This record gives sequence, structure tokens and C-alpha cells, in this order.
Amino acid sequence: MLKTIVAASAACLLVQAPARESSDWVQLFNGKNLDGWDIKITGHDLNDNFANTFRVEDGLLKVRYDGYQSFNNRFGHIFYREPFSRYVLAVEYRFVGEQAPGGPEWARRNSGVMVHSQAAKTMGKDQDFPISIEVQFLGGNGTGGGPRSTANLCTPGTNVVIGGRLVTEHCLNSRSKTFDGEQWVRVEVMVLGDSLIKHIVNGDTVFEYAKPQIGGGVVSNFDPAVKQDGKLLTAGYIALQSESHPIDFRKVEIRRLP
Repeated sequence: MLKTIVAASAACLLVQAPARESSDWVQLFNGKNLDGWDIKITGHDLNDNFANTFRVEDGLLKVRYDGYQSFNNRFGHIFYREPFSRYVLAVEYRFVGEQAPGGPEWARRNSGVMVHSQAAKTMGKDQDFPISIEVQFLGGNGTGGGPRSTANLCTPGTNVVIGGRLVTEHCLNSRSKTFDGEQWVRVEVMVLGDSLIKHIVNGDTVFEYAKPQIGGGVVSNFDPAVKQDGKLLTAGYIALQSESHPIDFRKVEIRRLP
């Protein structure tokens, strides 16, 4: 009888124990091809990879503009096809080369990763950015260019809460240092549904905020049915940007959280 009671109690504890955080990283980019990803470039249909903008070479996911005569506001995004809610995302990137002809000045050495994004298939053909939270990547402009932090926050069609206050500014700088040249940078983003998001650069937390939600502007030609202002974002898609400056991604991996 005692053995039976002990066994039953142990089984009950196993059932009630909270799920452990997984230590296993899952690779979203397989290093070989773009399987599992959707492409949306402004002015083009879903999965029209204009001028081979997004490509895989030498084990890297590359964003290139050698097929462009002019950038012409063709902002692009490549979306992983599965949505996520609670996770840590890691992206390792480097800026390379020169900006595409006709790229806006603010987009020089500028890219990013979108989290809690709308699905690629819900974007309008001429929509410029997905409604999402952007973790903005910036590279230094070189000697004399001044500080230029990375893992900043930008909010196309969204708002967040910082210190209990609804923040409606489009972009806010993080506390990171400046990364010049073509050095690799690892940015991690901890996303806890609609509660907390943290930006981490090479192991240092540089930005955090709460209650990501739909609202604000800086996104055009969207479907009004998708932009439900005030709606908290509990989950969404992950997308990498094409904003006119060549960039390489060598790792895009995710660790789910309970």
C-alpha cells in the first residue's frame, strides 16, 4: 500500500511540474536554401523574389541589390512561415558593401528583424512594411560618424509601453555600443507574448519594453482589417529586412519558452 501511495504521489508531481525551458536552439535558416520562408517585396506579389534580392550563398542568407538599377522604395521582408509567441530569437548579421543606388539616406547600414509581425500573405501588394515590432540593426558609419547603436526599437503600425507609459515615437535607440565595419553581431530577442520583450546584443541587455500592440503609423497601403489599433500582440511571424544596404545573416535560430 505504501509503495502504491508513493508511486501515485510521484506521478502526480510529474504531471503538475511546470514545463522546463528548452535549451535546444532550432535553426530557422538551414544554411542551404530558403525552404520554410516567404518573400514579400513592395510592389511585387508574394514570393516574387525580385532581382534575386534574397539568396543563399556560401552558407549565408544574403540580401543583395546587384540586379537593381535603382532601389525605388522596394522594401523587402522574408518571413518564416510559422508564427511564434514565447521564445528567444537569435540573429547573427553583418553589413557589407555599399548601399543600393537610390536607397534612402536613413537606410544606409540599416536593416532589422521583425517580431510579432502580420503574416506575409496578409500584406498589400504595395505595402511598405509589415505591421510588427522591429528590432532595428544599424552599423556604424565609420570614423567621425558618431555613435550608432544597434538593436534599437522601431514600430511600423505598432506601439509599446515603457515605464507604464504608452510610447508612440517610431524609433528609440538602445544602450548598445556602435559596431563599425563588417564585423559579425549577435542580437537576441526575448519575446514573452504580449507582456515583455528584451533586446540583447552580444550577451548584454540593451532595451526592454512591454505590451506590444497594434497602433500608430509609419506603414502604408495596408489592409484596414489587419490594423486593429489597440489590439495586444500575443504572437506573430518573424521577418528579416531588405532596406537597401547589403547584409549577411549566418544564423537565425530560436529557442521556445514555456
